[in-house]
Amino acid sequence: MKYRQIGTHPDTRREVSVLSLGAMLFGTRTDEETSYAILDRYVEAGGTFIDTSNNYAYWHTGGQGGESELLLGRWRASRGVGDEITIATKMGARPLAPGTGFIENGEGLAPEAIRIAAEQSRERLGMDRLPLLYAHVEDPKTPLIKTVEGFAALVAEGAVGLLGISNHWAWKVERARAVAAAAGLPGFEVLQYSHSYLRRRTDRPDASSKDGAYGIADGDVLSYVRADPTLALVAYTPLLSGAYTREDKPLGPDFDHAGTPVRLAALAEVVKETGATANQVVLSWMVGAEVPAVPLVGASSVAQLDESLAALDLELTPDQRARLDGAH
Repeated sequence: MKYRQIGTHPDTRREVSVLSLGAMLFGTRTDEETSYAILDRYVEAGGTFIDTSNNYAYWHTGGQGGESELLLGRWRASRGVGDEITIATKMGARPLAPGTGFIENGEGLAPEAIRIAAEQSRERLGMDRLPLLYAHVEDPKTPLIKTVEGFAALVAEGAVGLLGISNHWAWKVERARAVAAAAGLPGFEVLQYSHSYLRRRTDRPDASSKDGAYGIADGDVLSYVRADPTLALVAYTPLLSGAYTREDKPLGPDFDHAGTPVRLAALAEVVKETGATANQVVLSWMVGAEVPAVPLVGASSVAQLDESLAALDLELTPDQRARLDGAH
């Protein structure tokens, strides 16, 4: 396993594995026995960075979520897992009532909502302090200063360590960080966005924004992280839910543009040269990219996880990286 540091402050920064394990479906679609086996294998391989959210996975149960956190809490207790494993969770997109969604009825990012969500997540996870807490989605109803102050208060109390943000326009992330810096408060240091080797279109209408999709690591996000090395980028859905390797998983309209076949051709060349799978090439490319990201991989079996773990042993040559990067 390889590791990297996220965060800058001595009291909150963490050393985490460069491959993160997503626990979104643990406790719902992925049963407890299988979830435990995947978690045990991940830790056995040196993995130390697990991702969840307080709303996972409400769409499978018709409830409000929390099943993933609860399962992780039971697993931690049964295995004696302590602070050596960084469990990151998110708040802001939990429906306020069963049978609703976060867009029309989400908890939001007001200070009281942040405090309540953090308390409930700590209880479900069985943790005194959340190592990393994300603002999951935008809350246009709450001023940024209030959100910043709400998160900072929990850091000051020792209830939360690092702060992260996901699925926000890049300009809002920068504005929130500027507000925090001006007030002498801790700011968001970990950014989580959808990111992969193939590039998504961002101009298509999105259910939550009339300006298009904003949860994607596009040029604004990547240039932002490139310019500020104190920021860490965590990439969710790096393997496009199996679309790189499975014919029954089509790419969909987000990838319907001229650059997709060019990049797929470059990827196929490197796959042939290395003998690795397309998934492994994508993960290796991402970890060692000019703007490095921590891939957040899901797994419904130990075998799927092992494929992803093997990507960390794949060293792409400078020529292979140049060809992958240069395909447009």
